Amino acid sequence: MLSTATQKLQFLYKPYALAIVSVGYVLGELGHYLIGVTSKATAEDLHYGDISCQLNTTTLSIVDLPIQCEVAKNESFCTSLELNGSHYCEWNYNGLGLDYQILAGPSFIAVFTIVGVILGIAADKYNRVRLLTICTLVFSIAIVLMGAVKKYWQLVILRMVLAAGEAGCNPLATGLLSDWFPEEQRGLVMSIFNWGIYGGYGIAFPVGRYIPGLNIGDLGWRACYYGAGIIGLIMAALTFTLTEPQRKTIGEEETNTDGKKVPVWKVILQPRIIVLCLAASIRHCGGMCFAYNCDLYYRDYFPDYDLGWWLFAVTIVIGSIGVVVGGVISDKFVAKMGIRSRVAVLAISQIIATPFAFGSVYFNPLWAMITLGISYFFAEMWFGIVFAVVVEIVPLHLRSTTIGAFLFVMNNIGGNLPILVEPTRMAIGFRESLYIYYAGFYGISSIMFFLTMFLMDGAKKEESKTEISRKPEFGYDNNTFTNDEGRVPTLELPRLYPPPPHRFENSRL
Repeated sequence: MLSTATQKLQFLYKPYALAIVSVGYVLGELGHYLIGVTSKATAEDLHYGDISCQLNTTTLSIVDLPIQCEVAKNESFCTSLELNGSHYCEWNYNGLGLDYQILAGPSFIAVFTIVGVILGIAADKYNRVRLLTICTLVFSIAIVLMGAVKKYWQLVILRMVLAAGEAGCNPLATGLLSDWFPEEQRGLVMSIFNWGIYGGYGIAFPVGRYIPGLNIGDLGWRACYYGAGIIGLIMAALTFTLTEPQRKTIGEEETNTDGKKVPVWKVILQPRIIVLCLAASIRHCGGMCFAYNCDLYYRDYFPDYDLGWWLFAVTIVIGSIGVVVGGVISDKFVAKMGIRSRVAVLAISQIIATPFAFGSVYFNPLWAMITLGISYFFAEMWFGIVFAVVVEIVPLHLRSTTIGAFLFVMNNIGGNLPILVEPTRMAIGFRESLYIYYAGFYGISSIMFFLTMFLMDGAKKEESKTEISRKPEFGYDNNTFTNDEGRVPTLELPRLYPPPPHRFENSRL
C-alpha cells in the first residue's frame, strides 16, 4: 500500500527537487545582495566608507529645498542648512566608498571563484547532494553570524565564509538538474534555478529597506540577516532529503576516437567556451554593477522617492517572466536549430535590453522604472540559457569541473570590475559611471554572444537510411528468378540489417 502511494507521487519528486535547490539558491543570493541595500544602515553602525551630507527628512521634497544637501562639502555647512527653522540635512555615513566596494565585490568574489572550482571538481567525483547540503549549511550559518558583527573586518570575514558556501550551489545544482531533467526541459529548468540570483536580489530590496525600519527586537538591520540565515538552515535540512541521481551523458562524447577520455584543458580551451565565457563575464559585470549600486543610486538621485517596492516588483515579477520565457524559447528552438539557437536567444535578448538599461539610469523615477522593467524582461533571459549551453557542449565526466572553471573566470572578471565604478563615480559622476559599466557592458556582451553563435553547432541532421539498411518487406524474392537470358542470378549470402561496418556490402560467392 505504501509503495503504491509512493509510486503515484513519484512524479512530484523532480518539481520538489527543483524547488528545494532553487529556494536554497535564492537565500544564498539574498545574503549576497543584502549588503547593497543595508549598506547605509550597516555603515552608520559599523563606521566604514564615505561620509557626506544627506537629506534626513521624508516630509520635504527636493524641489522645495533652497539648497541641495549634496552641495555641502563639510559638516558645519551641512548641519546649518534649514527650511522654516527645520534642519533637513545630516552629515553621516552614506554606505558608499572604497570600503563598501571591497566588501560587496572583491572580498566575496576572491573566495567564491576559487572554492567554486574546487567544489566543481569534487562534484564530478563525490555525492553532489551531500556536498550541496554542506554548502547550504555553511552559507546559512555565515548569514546568521553577519547579524551579530561588531566590526567592519568581521563583516568582511563572514562575507568570505558566505562566498565559500554559496560557491558550490551553481556547479552542484546544475549537474544535479541536468541529470534529473531531459533535454527538452533543460533550458527552462536552468532558467528557473538561475533565477535564484535575481530572486535573492529582488527580495533584498523590501527586506533591506523596510525590515530595519520596523526595528524588530531592537535589532534594526541585523534582523534581516538573522531571518534569512534561519530560513537557510531549514533549507539545508530539506536539501539532505534529496537523492543522488544517476549521471547521464547529455553533451558530446566523453572520449576521443582513440578511446581515451578528453582532458579538461582541451574542453575548457575550446574557442566556443572561451568566447562564451568572456561574453558572459562582460554581461555579468554589467549586472553586478547595477546590482551593487542600484539602491544607493536611486537613494542618492531621488531621495524623496521610495522605490523599494517598485524595484522588488520589477526584479521579481518582470524578471521572473523574462527568465521563464527565455528558457521556453530556447527549449522550443533547440530541437530545430541545435545549440546555436540558445546562443541566438542570448544575443537577441541582450541587444534589446541594452537601450532600456540606459533609460533606467537616464530618466526620472517613473520612466526609469518602466524602462528598467522592459530591460529586465529581456536581460534576465541570459543566465539560465548560458549554463544550459555549457552542460550540453561538455563531456559528462567534466561537466561540473567545467562549470566551476567557467564561474571562476566569469566571476573574477564580472565580479571584480564593478570596483571601477567608485573611481569613475568620483571622476565623472555616479550616473555616468553606470552608463559605462551597466548599459555599456550589456551592449558589448550582446555583440560577443552574437559572435559566439557562429562557433556553435547547428541542428543535427538525421542520417537518411539507405535501401540496404531497411528491413525487407514480405513478398517474393526476385533473386530466385531467372533473367531474360535464362541465367540464374548469383546466389547472395544472407544479409544482416544493417550490415556491420567490418563486412563488405553485397558480398557474393
